[in-house]
Amino acid sequence: MSSAANLQPEPAPILACTISRDVQNFDLLIDDMEIELGESWGDLSFDDAQVFLEQPDARSLEFVAIAVNATDETDLQRITDIIKQAKSHGIKVVLIADQVSPIALHQLLRLGADDFVPYPLPEGSLHEAIEKLRKPAPVPVLTVAASVADPAEAAMPHPGFKAKGDRDGVVLPIHGLAGGSGASTFATNLAWELATISKEPPRVCLIDFDFQFGSAATYLDLPRKEAVFDLLSDNNATESDSLLQAMLTFNDKLHVLTAPADMLPLDFIGPDDIARIIDMARANFDFVIIDMPKTIVAWTEVVLARAHVYFALMELDLRSAQNVLRLVRALKAEGLPHEKLRFVLNRAPRFTDLSAKSRVKRMAESLDIAVEVQLPDGGGQVTQANDHGLPLSETAAKNPLRKEIQKLAKSLFELNKAVETGKK
Repeated sequence: MSSAANLQPEPAPILACTISRDVQNFDLLIDDMEIELGESWGDLSFDDAQVFLEQPDARSLEFVAIAVNATDETDLQRITDIIKQAKSHGIKVVLIADQVSPIALHQLLRLGADDFVPYPLPEGSLHEAIEKLRKPAPVPVLTVAASVADPAEAAMPHPGFKAKGDRDGVVLPIHGLAGGSGASTFATNLAWELATISKEPPRVCLIDFDFQFGSAATYLDLPRKEAVFDLLSDNNATESDSLLQAMLTFNDKLHVLTAPADMLPLDFIGPDDIARIIDMARANFDFVIIDMPKTIVAWTEVVLARAHVYFALMELDLRSAQNVLRLVRALKAEGLPHEKLRFVLNRAPRFTDLSAKSRVKRMAESLDIAVEVQLPDGGGQVTQANDHGLPLSETAAKNPLRKEIQKLAKSLFELNKAVETGKK
């Protein structure tokens, strides 16, 4: 007779594990795991996972599903260690995230998580993630550029000088007071005009501080480097070399710190970190052009404090007028240097449009401001230049907007030169 032990079926091999602080917080994940894997999965706490992943039994795992919520952000280091541990053993990682901050989520994904599924789980999302993990990886085609992670990025020139900290740059932030006011176009072209102003031009950098929708990379056809995120997230990076390594150079003359590759919250870094980046840029460039987000954030005050002139772009419409009032009122209420604001009217009326020019005068008087720069409407050539990733001077040198920006760049350059001469 056979023994009773021989009549028992062999337990199904464990193909996957959930890893969490308490899997009962993810009841929908339990249901989906049972649907997808039946009895071929297990559950581990964070502590147990670190021990189990070193055991021989862990080698049969196809993947682990690491489930985290907002409470787990205080224990982020242990979770990152588990991801690294799993990846070191060739185990794939699916991240199940419930109300995790964008910063924490981005950090976990960068460490090598193969896929991400939000919680509560959308119908079929876990199945799709598992199917994706099980697909064989495509065999790479060996080419000369196979060893380069991003050939387009590697081919772009970087600043060719060493950080010496021998400059005291002029800081010129540019802030659009309404959507579509043309601030990024203005910032990009002003930076380029300054970088090409003379046979011995000043050293100019353009910094894109719009971490969500920054356009400088698009308007200059530059890739967005991962090194930008590393610079922003490393609170201890005080060396100017780290800033230069994160930059790219456009046409060997303009140095650009693009927005990060991924959309980040505007409070991703604090005032101290923004001050650190600006100070490093000032120490190594003659002009620092900053493309600001439209939103006022905690570190706007830092930029304003370091600015020599703070350009505020507006249009001849009610929304711009209302936003000017709000901005000036907010700065005065906080005792901030609102006198640094220089209002720039974009798409200003033509010289012959007397009625519109009268409206500009009345608006300035009613807002109690001075509109010091008026930029004409560049028309379709502006959009075309931006879409081609080139400054206006390269595609439409005679465009009226380009001529006005060139004139402004010349006056800024000459003013700075006069100040430098006066210091000697």
